[in-house]
Amino acid sequence: MPPALPLITLLTDFGSKDYFVASMKGVILTIHPAARIEDVSHHITPHRIDEAAYCLQACYRMFPEGTVHVVVVDPGVGSHRRPILVKTGRYYFVAPDNGVLTPVLNVEEDVEIREIENQRYQLQSPGATFHGRDVFAPAAAWLAKGTALSSFGRLVSDPVRMNWPQPRMTARTIIGEIVYIDRFGNLISNISHTQIEAGKIGRPEIRVGEHRVGNMVANYSEGQADVLQALINSNGMLELFLKERPASECLKIGVGAAVELNG
Repeated sequence: MPPALPLITLLTDFGSKDYFVASMKGVILTIHPAARIEDVSHHITPHRIDEAAYCLQACYRMFPEGTVHVVVVDPGVGSHRRPILVKTGRYYFVAPDNGVLTPVLNVEEDVEIREIENQRYQLQSPGATFHGRDVFAPAAAWLAKGTALSSFGRLVSDPVRMNWPQPRMTARTIIGEIVYIDRFGNLISNISHTQIEAGKIGRPEIRVGEHRVGNMVANYSEGQADVLQALINSNGMLELFLKERPASECLKIGVGAAVELNG
């Protein structure tokens, strides 16, 4: 399934100050000079596995079939946590087995998971602090070259899954939470437009934490700078915002804040 023009994406918390991302790209291109590399983001908050999981979930389906998605947000690097490969119907994933692939594993069917064990597909290093370079980057490159998953290591039947919050629905009420805050300070919830429609909540009263949300609008330009408002974003999720202001910072609302809709 590797594409004719191999594509590898990188999603990390490495930032852009250090040599980490460049080292990973150098390893990939040394093994597979024809590979194309796309950066999803390198500005995940350090060690925030949930944030990386959300970003991956939000974009991985936008890439061509056969893309190899590499995720390195790995606070357990060098420990007994397993490095894994995952094959789904359309994509490959290379990541630490720390729950970062939970939203993928929750929705994908016909999944094959392997531990990265074969030393042939790793770089040898005197330390164990940089598996992004020494384990995940070479595995992705060899995978993009067409190496069979079975060559990397044994099957994994018990991947680590994080607690991925799901909204609770009762009669004309939906209770969810903020799961991501984007660069603009907008508050993205785990409540989808299909859940709102299924709950038959036409013009809901919305609250987040102690704040009451104004009317639902169609786009950001219809919002107000001093009134928290809601819309359905392009991923189909309920999002709360202040017009051209960071709602998270201004209202001191963070990930995990409860969001309640009442019809």
